[in-house]
Amino acid sequence: MARANTQIIFKARPTGWVDDSHFEVRQSEVGSPGDGEVLVKNLYMSVDPYMRGRMRDTRSYVAGFELGQVLQAGVVGQVVESRDPNLPEGSFVSGMLGWEQYTIAKGGLMKIDPELAPLSYYLGVLGMPGMTAWVGLNNIGKPKEGESVYVSAASGAVGQVVGQIAKIKGCHVAGSVGSDDKLAYILDDLGFDAGFNYKTAESYGKGLAEACPKGIDVYFENVGGAMLDAVLARSNPFARIVACGMISQYNLEQAEGVHNLMMIVGNRILMQGFIVSDHFDQMPQFHAEMGGWLKAGKIKYRETVTEGIENAPAAFIGMLKGENFGKAVVKIAEA
Repeated sequence: MARANTQIIFKARPTGWVDDSHFEVRQSEVGSPGDGEVLVKNLYMSVDPYMRGRMRDTRSYVAGFELGQVLQAGVVGQVVESRDPNLPEGSFVSGMLGWEQYTIAKGGLMKIDPELAPLSYYLGVLGMPGMTAWVGLNNIGKPKEGESVYVSAASGAVGQVVGQIAKIKGCHVAGSVGSDDKLAYILDDLGFDAGFNYKTAESYGKGLAEACPKGIDVYFENVGGAMLDAVLARSNPFARIVACGMISQYNLEQAEGVHNLMMIVGNRILMQGFIVSDHFDQMPQFHAEMGGWLKAGKIKYRETVTEGIENAPAAFIGMLKGENFGKAVVKIAEA
């Protein structure tokens, strides 16, 4: 049986900022799955900063988007037709699927438990962003009780989880955000000890001095550029910098220079990048620990939900501009 299927096509590679001209909304039909395949009704899809890198025609840790093809994203969906005995009809799954209403898939899907948390959480706190926070902080940051942990983009999909895990571990936690509403959220709702609005602060250095009066032992890096420069100047001896992302640089044709790199030598700072997919062997441990924290009320999570697959490009562009509050997801359909 053929089903109508709205898809978002990658139309053109952006130079600088992404806009609507780089996408095309296309109407098509999808048929039935073949042997070993399933037809997934996509319910929620994720929009994330790393997708901007996939729009470049350059070598990266993940394959780029192909012009003229449906874009890909982390998706939560429900199997509506199945020719895979391991994924019967009605199963809820997550995986890398298309920016579209329906996707035929073979392999690469994980069953998820709709009773543990809202389905969209498997794209956030129980998905790639949450695991990114958990892996980066535990494996590289290794915070110790009483240490000072600073998180940039602290109200975002990853940052809000990093800060709460650091609080669970007994750290002084500070974060920077882009609005007063987001600042109130990390302080009043998430329990951060300090923070500042980087858009209104006199300078990044002054904001960091007030938020981290004893210096910085662990920096979870989501921004890059001038923020990284200011953190290097404020870092304590033997600090650890968890290089997760640098969103301030993604739409620049030439990255900003960082001038305080000599601080890495004098303060014996460890700075390490990571890709969460290298650590998927830790997924069971992550789900067990994060699921326990969620049930116990130790982790809170906020999302910005955009309705409709046709609005996915706007949600993606808004996320890159910092317009989202928490994890940015697109609701495609009801279960």
